[in-house]
Amino acid sequence: MAYIIEMLEIDKYFPGIHANDHVTLQVEKGSIHALLGENGAGKSTLMSILFGLYQAEGGIIKVRGNEVRITDPNVANHLGIGMVHQHFKLVHNFTVTENIILGLEPKKGLVIDRKKAAAKVEEISRLYGLNVDPQARIEDVSVGMQQRVEILKMLYRDAEILIFDEPTAVLTPQEIRELMGIMKRLVAEGKTVILITHKLKEIKEVADTCTVLRRGRLIGTVPVADTSEERMAEMMVGREVNFHIAKGPAKPGEVALRIEGLNVRNPKGLLGVKDVSLEVRAGEILGLCGIDGNGQTELIKAITGLAPIESGRILLQGQDIAGLKVKERLDLGLGHIPEDRHRHGLILDFRLDENLVIHNYQRHPYARAGILDRRAIGANAARLIEEFDVRCGQGGATSTRDMSGGNQQKAIVAREIDRSPAALVIAQPTRGLDVGAIEYIHKRIVAERDKGKAILLVSLELDEILDISDRIAVIYGGRIVGLLDAAKADENELGLLMSGSKGRVA
Repeated sequence: MAYIIEMLEIDKYFPGIHANDHVTLQVEKGSIHALLGENGAGKSTLMSILFGLYQAEGGIIKVRGNEVRITDPNVANHLGIGMVHQHFKLVHNFTVTENIILGLEPKKGLVIDRKKAAAKVEEISRLYGLNVDPQARIEDVSVGMQQRVEILKMLYRDAEILIFDEPTAVLTPQEIRELMGIMKRLVAEGKTVILITHKLKEIKEVADTCTVLRRGRLIGTVPVADTSEERMAEMMVGREVNFHIAKGPAKPGEVALRIEGLNVRNPKGLLGVKDVSLEVRAGEILGLCGIDGNGQTELIKAITGLAPIESGRILLQGQDIAGLKVKERLDLGLGHIPEDRHRHGLILDFRLDENLVIHNYQRHPYARAGILDRRAIGANAARLIEEFDVRCGQGGATSTRDMSGGNQQKAIVAREIDRSPAALVIAQPTRGLDVGAIEYIHKRIVAERDKGKAILLVSLELDEILDISDRIAVIYGGRIVGLLDAAKADENELGLLMSGSKGRVA
């Protein structure tokens, strides 16, 4: 059988971790080959070696049957290999065209021929159905459109082998469907796609073959059509995985978080949240769902103190916190798992153990007489790393920036759930996590509910909302258009409400 890519017995070490342990990957031309594994299993490392970002300590790479040495991404590009990274590599104040041609600018005399470049970008965009405006600025387009720009960057450089690293982690359900269609069109045009993902449904929808890694080792390669989601999940985590969390009925108590007539402006100065009123009771999970961009982000920022309100009240255990600073809200019993883990969840240049005490480092037992107690901070990190299975090569001393996205997310979830605040605002808690981690995080969220905590869960994953919520609120155009009993709701009804159909209240 002829393979377009062969990575044979690849070995890669980082301090304290064997990231790839004699891994073999063989990819057929014109196929979609999924690379599946837990957070920190070595998937992105393996693809970074193929793209020339890392050098392996052992093993052989063959491209189109020829042994090659890929020393940097320029060599990879020359071999027809392109990569869309999990965190996009775009210049936000440049146009789409300027980002795509960066480093390969066509010249007309001594100046860049922008007209020629834009025409080529538009031609490629039309050929693959990407529908990108060559003149738009990156800062003005959606996340999904930014990803299309990254795809265009590869195609502009004539890439035949396209690597997608967790491509749907930041996309809406509609954008995910569109991306799946784009991948199929790419393969139909003769391209080969390698898809790094945790999402089994996506693998079943588009992939031909799936290679599974666990803790840096190859578990197996299987044909997707003949392998169930349950079997792939078991290969990935080494045990049977429950896709639905067993939970008893909620026992709601007093209202812990009350939002009254809230109005909040979005970054464009328009009202993104319009007269929203909600109650979250102690001992219940209120799920908030909606198509991305309908006011969820503004609502979360207003509750947590990251954005000012125009009018209305936010009551935490009866106290109006709308005028308080973020730290004051946290001290009064508010918790927050943010949707943007890099901007609001972590200080990437801090160590992991420091990030795990970022809210209470000045308190006992982490400080004595104003001096940090490094032993206590380290012990706390060791406990949470073990409890939440955070994969990191050097324990609490690991640089947070060097961790995988999924393990960064686990660290934030561990910190906030361990604080066990009276009211917990959770946004996209399982974004970028594998099925085993999702199962555990969902159990911990339900356990907080059962301890009498009030939880506001905001997620773009309808399965997640339906699985662990007790009540569901639907937001559309900045307004609450439906409030339902989760046990009686279904995806079709939620979809209609999310698209602006007539709302209802349970």
